[in-house]
Amino acid sequence: MLSGKRARRVGDAILKEIAYLLLFRVGDPRVKGVTLTGIRLSDDLKHARVYYSVMGDADEVKVAQAGLESAKGFIKREIGIRMELRYVPDLVFIYDPSLKWSGQMDRLLEEIKGAKGEE
Repeated sequence: MLSGKRARRVGDAILKEIAYLLLFRVGDPRVKGVTLTGIRLSDDLKHARVYYSVMGDADEVKVAQAGLESAKGFIKREIGIRMELRYVPDLVFIYDPSLKWSGQMDRLLEEIKGAKGEE
């Protein structure tokens, strides 16, 4: 049980570091529109799935994924320098479409609201 709490706590700290690095240290323009949405860290802290979202179509997602893959080594090295961890987890970046879906839901709700207002 304790290791699950530690994994969440360390995962949150890693996510903040990655967000900082993407914003201020990674110069690749392909990752500038990326929003980090979450992280799942294994209990042994050796594997991390980092979830991200990006506004745009499938091509924008591919571009962002390529940028994240390109920056992965730099990010992992910086995490190792900035955080005192026995192991720096292997990073896997996974697209999270939830922001896109929430935007679509907002538009649909506005359409329904507008249609009711016209009646």
